[in-house]
Amino acid sequence: MSIKIRDILTFENEKDYKVHLANWNGRNQPLDVFVSSKEDWKGWNSWRGEKDDFNRQYIFSLIDYYHEPNTWLFGGVFEVVKRLNKTRTKGYEVELTDQFKPYVGRLKISWQRVGRKKARKLENCLDEFVLLEILKEEYTGEVFCGYEQINHEFKILENIFIADKQDWKAALINVKGVYLIMDKSNGKKYVGSAYGDSGIWSRWSCYIGNGHGHNDELTKLIKTEGKQYARDNFRFSLLEYRPMKTGDAEIIARESYWKEALLSRGEFGYNKN
Repeated sequence: MSIKIRDILTFENEKDYKVHLANWNGRNQPLDVFVSSKEDWKGWNSWRGEKDDFNRQYIFSLIDYYHEPNTWLFGGVFEVVKRLNKTRTKGYEVELTDQFKPYVGRLKISWQRVGRKKARKLENCLDEFVLLEILKEEYTGEVFCGYEQINHEFKILENIFIADKQDWKAALINVKGVYLIMDKSNGKKYVGSAYGDSGIWSRWSCYIGNGHGHNDELTKLIKTEGKQYARDNFRFSLLEYRPMKTGDAEIIARESYWKEALLSRGEFGYNKN
């Protein structure tokens, strides 16, 4: 028997709330924003379009949990304390309230959205919200997916590394390997490797830190375009992985093979040698 959200959360007056359905805005996933910066997430709830969509006292904020269909993560209740509508300033001044605070980032809701409207009256959809699960801890990024399933954009890995996700760290710190960086903007590839005592985790930490990992061609690119270019365009995958006891010469040989196989030297890639 399903449990309705109204059986868990009690609202004094449902008509004081609008539901904010935060989803992909063409550049970022709100779930990733929620993990990386609570201040930026607050900004998502203060944005105002052409209409005064959130014209009630409170915003009941839900985040598209894009890893799973028809799933939403509770992002908090924000109070609209001021509506800005000046010549050059238009938006909401919001503050995160303590309402349902223990459930922020933990409460997962099952609900099939119809239409594209981001704002809904709470009383019109509350009865359709069904409890999916309550996470043990606040969501801090996706769980480790397995070595052969890594195909992640830079900004998602950035959140994982900044949060020091222990499942990812434990997996990547104990393997050497060959990896691929794809530039989505032009299709160019970079093949790299991690060997010695560093492991994949340490090697990729360098990319997260500066965007280029000290590779010659990537360094030139990031110095010209800025680190945001890496966030917007780089995607990482693991081509091969080996135990730490594997000799470095074997890893280097496999790196050379993949450079040849993927034509990552010259006009099709960023490898110089």
